[in-house]
Amino acid sequence: MDDSLVSSPVGVLTVLCGVCSFFFFLEERTKWKLFNYLPPLVFIYAIPAILSNTGILSQTSPVYDWLGSTVLPMFIVIMLLKVDVASTVRIMGRGILVMLFGTAGVIIGAPVAFLLIKNKLPAEAWKAFGTLAGSWIGGTGNMAAASEGLGTSGQEFGLAVLGDNLVYIVWLPILLASKNISRFFNRLTKADVERVRMLEEIRPEIRIETVTLKMRHFLYLLLLGLFCTWIAQYLSAHLPEIKPVLTVSTWKILLITTMGLLLSLTPARNIPASHELAMALICIFVANMGAKADVSGLSASAGWFILGCYVWITLHGAFCVLGAYLLKVDIHSTAIASAANIGGAASAPVVAAHHNEKLVPASILMALIGYAIGNYGALLAAWLCYLFSG
Repeated sequence: MDDSLVSSPVGVLTVLCGVCSFFFFLEERTKWKLFNYLPPLVFIYAIPAILSNTGILSQTSPVYDWLGSTVLPMFIVIMLLKVDVASTVRIMGRGILVMLFGTAGVIIGAPVAFLLIKNKLPAEAWKAFGTLAGSWIGGTGNMAAASEGLGTSGQEFGLAVLGDNLVYIVWLPILLASKNISRFFNRLTKADVERVRMLEEIRPEIRIETVTLKMRHFLYLLLLGLFCTWIAQYLSAHLPEIKPVLTVSTWKILLITTMGLLLSLTPARNIPASHELAMALICIFVANMGAKADVSGLSASAGWFILGCYVWITLHGAFCVLGAYLLKVDIHSTAIASAANIGGAASAPVVAAHHNEKLVPASILMALIGYAIGNYGALLAAWLCYLFSG
C-alpha cells in the first residue's frame, strides 16, 4: 500500500503539472537572473524528486508508466513536425557539417569519458551517458526520449540533468567569449568571408506563423501523436531485440522518431502550436522522471559523473574546431554549431545574437537538425558506452 500523502494518479499528475507551471510563471514574472544559470527545468526535476523522496508524492503511481508509454512518444512526433532537414542543409551548407562534427564529438566522447570513470559509477551509468547525449545532440526532448528508450532510472536521469546544467553554465560563456578570438580563429581556419555574408541573408527562410490558433489544431496534433504511438507500439513488439540497448522500448523510440520526421515532409508541419505543445509535454515528463528518482545514491556518483562530463565536452569542442579547420568555417558558425548541439534551440539563438544578430535565424535552423538526429545519436552513444561497461 502506498502511504504517500499524494498517491492517486490524478493527484500525482496535478502536482507534476503544478510544479512545471509554477516555475515557468516564476521565471516570467520575476525575471530572476538565477534562471539564466539554473533554468526552470532543473527545478522541475528536483522538486518532484524531493517530494517523492520525503513521502509526500508517490514514487510508484501508475501515471508514471502512462507518461512514458503514451505521452512521451506523442511529444516526439509533435516536436519533430517543424523540422525541415532538406531546407536547413541547403541553406546552412558547411555549417551543418561543423555541427555534425560536434555531434560526432558527443557520440565518440561519451564512451571515452565513460571509460575513464566507469569504476566510480553504478553499473547502469552508461544509460546516464546515453541520456545526456540526447540533450547534447538535440535538446531536452531528445534527452527524455533517450531515457525512455534506454529504460534509464530516475537516479541516472538525475545525473544526466545535473551534468547537463553544470556543464552548460561553463560552456555557454566560453561560446560567447569565443567572439573575442574571431580574427585569430578565422585566420587559422582560413574562413570564407563570403559565406558569413550569405548566412546573414537567411531571414526570409524563417516562417512566422500567422494562422489563428483554433481548437481543431490541438485535435490534429493529438491524433497524429496518438496514431503514431499506436503504430509504433505494435511494430516494436514484432522487431528483434538485441539487449540491453536495442529493446522494444528502443525500437519504439526509433520508429516514432522516423515517423515524426516523415510527417515533417507533409502539410502536417503547418499545424500551429506544435512546438509549444511538445515543450509542455516534455516538462511534464521531466517532472515525472524526478518523481520516480531515488536520490539516496545520487551524491556518491555525482562528482565523478560531472568530471566525466567535462572531459566529454572538451572532446566535443575539439571536434568542432577540427570540423571548422577542415571546412574553413568561421568562429561565429562554429560557436553556433556547438550551441545547437549542447544547448539546443534555446541556446543557439543566444550565442548567435552575441556573435552576429543577423545569424539568429540560421542558428534556429541549425538547432532543429539536432532534434532530428538526437534520438539516433543518443542511442548510438549509449551502445558504445555499454560496450565498455563490462
